[in-house]
Amino acid sequence: MVGDEAAFGVNVQERAETTRRCLVEAAARLFDERGYAGTSISDISALSGRTSGAIYFHFGNKEQLALAVVEAHFATWPQMVSSTRTAESSALEKLVALSFDVARAFRDDVVVRAGSRLWTERRAIDAQLPAPFVGWIDTVGSFLREAAEQGELAAGLAPETAAAGLVYAFFGMHTVSDALDGRDRIEDRLYDLWLLLLAGLQAEPDAAGLLARAGATRPTCLVTSRG
Repeated sequence: MVGDEAAFGVNVQERAETTRRCLVEAAARLFDERGYAGTSISDISALSGRTSGAIYFHFGNKEQLALAVVEAHFATWPQMVSSTRTAESSALEKLVALSFDVARAFRDDVVVRAGSRLWTERRAIDAQLPAPFVGWIDTVGSFLREAAEQGELAAGLAPETAAAGLVYAFFGMHTVSDALDGRDRIEDRLYDLWLLLLAGLQAEPDAAGLLARAGATRPTCLVTSRG
């Protein structure tokens, strides 16, 4: 009897987690397409196949659901960073490979895209959203300090200063790519950005060689931007 009660409790918890995940994914899709103001609870209910009552039960209101999407966005990164750190390559190669993984996530992962859009619309959301960028500056700085220890960085380059500059450049590139073609060419643009950045970062500049070792290939064609 006790075992049955425990199993029932586990099943209830699993169903609740499945429902929350479904609601977050449905909300993310709509927030990405329509923005925060353009998405209603009834829209999320219709797309998810869950009732409005279920949404209010699990999240309370639309603000808390938006917060859950942004938190899911942030939760994407630690595992990605951890996986990159275990690769058998130099620190700069790891950093470049990670940047391409992040760029593809911004292009392909609806939760990541929605979290990014919600942050830009944060003034319309009555919830305290996590702060972006700070964690990325720390992460990039750790890779650059490792690169400096390995003799990869140019002489006199401060890892902390360079880390902030790289994060500024990456997210600026991301914003421009989103505006021009919805990030369709984000990998092409990131490749070209690294060609420029590595010329100043590497102790012995070989941007194309490092990009190849990191698994990034030279864009083979250019697609005209929309509009």
